[in-house]
Amino acid sequence: MRVAVTGASGFIGRHVVRELVSRGTQVIAISRHPDPPISPAVTPLAMDIGNTGTNPFVRMGRPDALLHLAWEGLPNYRSSDHLNEELPRHTAFLDACTGAGLTRLIVSGTCLEYGLQSGELSEAAAALPTTAYGEAKHRLHQHLLELQATHNFGLSWLRLFYVYGPGQAATSLYSQLRAAVAAGMSSFAMSAGDQVRDFLPIETAAAHIVTVILNHANAGTINICSGQPATVTDTVRNWLQSWRTDITLNLGVYFYPDYEPFAFWGSTLRLNSLLRPI
Repeated sequence: MRVAVTGASGFIGRHVVRELVSRGTQVIAISRHPDPPISPAVTPLAMDIGNTGTNPFVRMGRPDALLHLAWEGLPNYRSSDHLNEELPRHTAFLDACTGAGLTRLIVSGTCLEYGLQSGELSEAAAALPTTAYGEAKHRLHQHLLELQATHNFGLSWLRLFYVYGPGQAATSLYSQLRAAVAAGMSSFAMSAGDQVRDFLPIETAAAHIVTVILNHANAGTINICSGQPATVTDTVRNWLQSWRTDITLNLGVYFYPDYEPFAFWGSTLRLNSLLRPI
């Protein structure tokens, strides 16, 4: 199977490419500035999805599946650029690919599509985004669902929760904590930390994503999550314990983000049903 991956040089993309290769898959790794290939099974392709030419699907070599991870402007979730610039670019790119014969499409969405809904969230919950990023992803999803009525392709929409791990952006909680520990700092400033989230290691997330790509042509909407609610403070302390180190947590320095509910996590019922051996 040949799988094209946009955003292949990003945090999630690099881990997914590695997982695809480990399962014997041929990968077309797409980004503006591709990484050197990690294996002969990887073909780097320099491409800007906003300027791909007339037929990006042909340029990618007509892959069996496309995993679309690319998206600019994060982590500024409120920026109008998500709606005014990113959404039209990604819509045009995916329209061109499905119109040219792509039959299997997997796209990364976000838990921010759920908006301010609390508790355990299943894929059946309404999308009620409150940020420009969440709204842009929701509109892209709706467009692709409508497009399926006239184009013959399978769609899997991945609602990612709080994925963390090596290679994550320097602005993330995980990377900031690692940097503080590496610098020998005596304390680490954070929020009160009692808000509840759904954290998932990137290695596990990548394995789940690849299973969906390889085994399910039209999986629909899927939460990529742990299904295990945990406070931010407990999660940080677990990270420190796994690193066999400690640092004083200076709690309450930062306010809670107002675009997220206090406590929410994903349901894994649908994900687990898809991960079972076929």
